[in-house]
Amino acid sequence: MKKSLFIPIFLLFLTLSVISAKAQEANANTHTQAVSNAATHSQELATQYHTQAHEIAVQSHESALKAHDNANEMAMNAHREAMLIATQANARAHTIGSLSIIESRVKAQYLFDKQRRKVSDRFYKEQRADNSNVRYTGRVLKGDDGSVSFDWSGSYLEIKFTGGFLAIRVSDTRKNYYNLFINGRQEGVITTFGKDSVIVLAADAGRRENVIKLQKRSEGEQGMTTIHSLVLSSRGEVLPYNPGRDRHIEFIGNSITAGFGTEGKSKDEMFLASTENCNLAFGAILSRYFNTDYTFIAHSGWGAARNYGDSLPVSRISMKDKMLQTFDMDPGQMWNFTSYKPDIVVINLGSNDFSTRPHPNKDQFTSAYMQIISQLRAKYGDTPILCVAPARRGMAFEYIQEMVANSKDPNLHFTAYHYGIYNSDSDLGSVGHPNYEGQKKIAMALIPYISTITGWTLTGKPVK
Repeated sequence: MKKSLFIPIFLLFLTLSVISAKAQEANANTHTQAVSNAATHSQELATQYHTQAHEIAVQSHESALKAHDNANEMAMNAHREAMLIATQANARAHTIGSLSIIESRVKAQYLFDKQRRKVSDRFYKEQRADNSNVRYTGRVLKGDDGSVSFDWSGSYLEIKFTGGFLAIRVSDTRKNYYNLFINGRQEGVITTFGKDSVIVLAADAGRRENVIKLQKRSEGEQGMTTIHSLVLSSRGEVLPYNPGRDRHIEFIGNSITAGFGTEGKSKDEMFLASTENCNLAFGAILSRYFNTDYTFIAHSGWGAARNYGDSLPVSRISMKDKMLQTFDMDPGQMWNFTSYKPDIVVINLGSNDFSTRPHPNKDQFTSAYMQIISQLRAKYGDTPILCVAPARRGMAFEYIQEMVANSKDPNLHFTAYHYGIYNSDSDLGSVGHPNYEGQKKIAMALIPYISTITGWTLTGKPVK
């Protein structure tokens, strides 16, 4: 009896175990499906919320961009109108250029920007900046794309063109100031900044053929300028241009050579890039007097051996190194020294070397200075070199004078603009640097030396 009951009971338990296992499996499957459904639903909800949030963000971003564009357009319109008013006032106050020419240019710029005219419009055409008829003077680098880059103070280009309209497509690493001359007369100051700007240089120019000169008046540390292309009227052309100058002076120097503060109103005025004007510095004045081209290799605060404020008596890098560069602020690009050969080199260094302590000793200073001379000899041969000592008598004056006197180089010359050549008040601009009046006096002192060294006759022209 017990045995007969055991088998049915065993079978019952076995059946219940199978049923239980299947139930557990079913529960597990149900749980897995529930989890999967929940995850899918959560993901769908998350995707939906994300999509909604993204759409809201896009709408907000588009609204912000639209508001930014509107604000920027309003600011640019206000800037253009202010520039027109300021330019008119400046022209009246300083009698620089023809007011009608300035107004035509500024109005054309205003319309060009406001109407967002494209260079491809049927009214305009674009040409490479490295056009062979454009005359660049100074250290420039021409790119494969037709662009032309430069940063040294005093770099300039001259363009003879027809069609009455000329603009440049330009970019700048910072902000630079340029003197603009049309047909030999200054017609204002323009600025370059930003990655891609079209700047109108002339509009409705009256003559059939016009000549523009654009001169960089601010130093290399204010930025590098790249001219990408020229923009002319659809009927305009760039013509060959010969200014009738066959002489060239290269100036190597510091802030005085670069025209630091020449437009400053007083010696107590702080430096501004807008008041630095190399066209009012002695080098440009000398070049106008002798009707020469010129190149400025000048950087404020730098010396032959030691730069202003350096904690060491000999700076790691000084003008002996910088003079070899294509760009003032890029030591990686070396100049070729074949694009031009000057008729004379004028060096004005030494004041920064001994401006603050510690000073270089005699050997350190003269070694660095002679390195400059040797490098010039290697590049320019026996070209005359005029070494100009600082105004105040002192170590720089004495060291340079002795160095030249002991040299066996017949084309190495010495002079100085002696203390007292300009006064300490009305002849000074920003931060105690000579202004235009002081710079003219320096030029007057150097003219006889350059005339004697080169054989160029004194012209009798005013020194200005």
